[in-house]
Amino acid sequence: MAYKITDACIACGACAAECPTEAISEGDIYVIDPEKCIDCGSCANVCPVDAPQPE
Repeated sequence: MAYKITDACIACGACAAECPTEAISEGDIYVIDPEKCIDCGSCANVCPVDAPQPE
């Protein structure tokens, strides 16, 4: 199951820097490509507002 970034995102970029598969890109808020996400939780571990959540 892939992670998804919720509307709580403050666009700090911490999650994108931690993603080992480069699945996270910047849009209006950051978004995770579910095809690249390996469900490792690295993004959730560094997010200051708990925006990445398992789908």
